[in-house]
Amino acid sequence: MTVAADRDHWFRRYEPASPGAVQLLCLPHAGGSAPQFLSLARRLAPAVDVICVQYPGRQDRRRETPIDDVRTLADRLCDLLAPTPERRLVIMGHSMGAIVGFELGLLVERRAPGALLGLIASGRRAPVIHRDENVHLRGDDEIIAEIRALSGTDPSVLADDELLRAALPALRADYRAAETYRYREGDRLHAPIGVLVGDSDPRVSAEDARAWERLTHAGFSMRTFPGGHFYLNAQQAAVASAVADRLAAFQDPRRVA
Repeated sequence: MTVAADRDHWFRRYEPASPGAVQLLCLPHAGGSAPQFLSLARRLAPAVDVICVQYPGRQDRRRETPIDDVRTLADRLCDLLAPTPERRLVIMGHSMGAIVGFELGLLVERRAPGALLGLIASGRRAPVIHRDENVHLRGDDEIIAEIRALSGTDPSVLADDELLRAALPALRADYRAAETYRYREGDRLHAPIGVLVGDSDPRVSAEDARAWERLTHAGFSMRTFPGGHFYLNAQQAAVASAVADRLAAFQDPRRVA
């Protein structure tokens, strides 16, 4: 497979963008897929080049082996992105995607200093806060119960047992990646971080979210929305507005704080 074809497997663009538009790379949650960010792409185009990541092991990539390690996933993404200082890149990740985004951001800053404008971390506690979790070690029914409890999966998928069971290998791999990830002491971004979180998220408290401030040498902001772990599904217009605001701030250092 050529590099261009491999990028097409990983990166999905649902809307055209204006020449020179800032790039927003969107990383889904555990069990998630690129279309999660379709609404965001439609709302931000053409001023923003929204690139939605499709992890292996799901939907049209379901025959591929899922990646069950955060840093391996980040390294693969960085290779495909081939960042350069001339490109203006912002990374946005939801839940597991936020920690993948953090590790990817560290790689981008090492390989192409100045390329990363900022990180938007959504629905995830800061990596400096560790909790022992073992969802990936549980039985299939228990994993299904976990995703039902978070209320972020399409009801049509939850109602289709065959479809749900087919998604379990990728879901288990994603949970393994998130739950075995360990922050390396001292890792911090030089780019600013903007945090988005639901006010009733059972997995992320306000303190958990605010701890992201410790992971940047630059500016930090935090925005809270009504809702739980998947607040962004019901707050699409408000989330798009908040993301657009963060993108503008990242491009103008005077507005980052």
